[in-house]
Amino acid sequence: MSAITNILSPGSRKWALDLGLFILRAGAGLLLVPHGFQKLTSFGEKSSEFYNFLHLGGPVSMALTIFSELVCSILLILGLGTRLIIFPLILTMVIVVFVINGDSSLGDKESGLLYLIPFVVILFTGPGRISLDQLFFRKKKAAKSGL
Repeated sequence: MSAITNILSPGSRKWALDLGLFILRAGAGLLLVPHGFQKLTSFGEKSSEFYNFLHLGGPVSMALTIFSELVCSILLILGLGTRLIIFPLILTMVIVVFVINGDSSLGDKESGLLYLIPFVVILFTGPGRISLDQLFFRKKKAAKSGL
């Protein structure tokens, strides 16, 4: 019980928050990477029939989805460019939930929602201190302030 009390003590709350954000980022990213990789490996066979959400053709739509699910997810895991790369991830899941599965039951939307919700949380909270963003931006901030 004392370990839980220590984590929840006022001095440790910031560390626990950053650890929680890391777990959220890494978990969501790790779960989405295989979806992007599967699309990448089947691009030749499936791109022409892929959902054309931008009306630019199936191959372009599939390439953008691969970028989001594979590249942006890897960057999310690392916490690199988080505030920028979270937008393609959110957009992808909004399309999955509200466009592709718009008329479907909540059960069919569940997977997309389980990605969308953490992505929106990360949009508002940022990546936390356990991230490459923190490492790089902290160094830039320290250099600007003369530290």
